Amino acid sequence: MKALILAAGYATRLYPLTKKYPKPLLEVKGRPIIDYIINKLELVGSINEIYIVTNSKFIADFRKWAKTVKSPKKIVLVDDLTKDNQDRLGAIGDINFTINKKKVQEDLLVVGGDNLFSGSLQGFLDTAKKNIAPASLGLYRLKRKIDASRYGVVKLDKLKRVISFQEKPKHPESNLVAMCLYYLSKNYLNLISAYLRDEKRESDATGSYIAWLKDKVDVYGYVFSGSWFDIGDYKYLNTAKKVFVQ
Repeated sequence: MKALILAAGYATRLYPLTKKYPKPLLEVKGRPIIDYIINKLELVGSINEIYIVTNSKFIADFRKWAKTVKSPKKIVLVDDLTKDNQDRLGAIGDINFTINKKKVQEDLLVVGGDNLFSGSLQGFLDTAKKNIAPASLGLYRLKRKIDASRYGVVKLDKLKRVISFQEKPKHPESNLVAMCLYYLSKNYLNLISAYLRDEKRESDATGSYIAWLKDKVDVYGYVFSGSWFDIGDYKYLNTAKKVFVQ
């Protein structure tokens, strides 16, 4: 299995902090955010390689960071060749770029480079494989439903299959949200390029792909316990700095 960390965004909501520095390398409790993600991936025995897709603007920062990392997993940096927010590929575009660039033919675990979570990845992957899932996504149940309007809101059936996915609805019907954490079976990776071939498809929001995918194949949801922070702005970055515990 391959793992892919999405780290090619330009994090404009955190300007000026991220104007010249990538969000995944910002520190929480004295460590870059991406270090916590790497540690989670290291605990999954089936992962043999970790790709980190970034951009031409920040690739030098990641190369410098990579020299400080001691990991039993092979870490490979991928430059998506974009230089600013206007020409970004978007999350789905970056997944597709990496699959093609590295000729990925194994199951793929995708995680957002700004995700901080305390739950274990092994249970998530075990459940996906037990279900023989074409795709599975990590979910988190927020305490307040009103806060779900910042995320992709999900509904599951009795078999834990996704039956509804709404990207940032003004009036959320559920407090169950997607974490930007995805298991994608090798047998269905070609559906990403099929999705993008339609020019009307959204290439940035991964939720738009899931909303499209669930009508093609079974997509399962797995609810994580513990804590989770999606570092999207100063508020959530500062909260994570105060209370996050791995």
